[in-house]
Amino acid sequence: MQCEEFRIQLHKPSVNERLFFLLSGAILSVPLTLFIDQYVTILLSGLSTFYASAISIAVFAPLIEEFSKAYPLFYRHGETQRSIFGLALFVGLGFGVVEFLTYIFALGVSPIQRIPGLFFHPASTAITAYGIATKRPVHYYLVAVALHFGTNFFAVLNVSAVPSALVVIATVYLAYQLYRKSEAKFIDQPALVGRKDNSQ
Repeated sequence: MQCEEFRIQLHKPSVNERLFFLLSGAILSVPLTLFIDQYVTILLSGLSTFYASAISIAVFAPLIEEFSKAYPLFYRHGETQRSIFGLALFVGLGFGVVEFLTYIFALGVSPIQRIPGLFFHPASTAITAYGIATKRPVHYYLVAVALHFGTNFFAVLNVSAVPSALVVIATVYLAYQLYRKSEAKFIDQPALVGRKDNSQ
């Protein structure tokens, strides 16, 4: 029996991989969100327009969008807490850019109104990613959903932009704090050095 020592390499995402995750947020997460949203609209068709819109925007949209953005992050190999956190920022940014452009060019919303989303989506996706990295995905997914609910709820109420802005600031701040807590260690925490048995 012969044993060989081997070392597991930490994975550092390349520029191409980062671009892949940026496009995943744009190409995969947005259509998945729109598909599920259409299904939810059918389910809520018996309600008045206001209540259907409020439930769809404030309740279902956060659940759907935060899941759709986190979905590409389950593709990983040898990721560290820090690297998956960084990839989450790219997924969220891809999603945010498509949403930003959709609201401006398809719905005629002012660009200034949609700028907070370019910060919110990467930050909320990063919060869920921290949960994936620390093996508590549901807990941090629900935190991201609750923050998303806050921004959408205030939008439905059509109150001043201040409450929504405060939620966006809180989301970015929380994401930053979680980034500081993340480490350059494997998500699955295998031993860095192991032994390989070459016996037949």
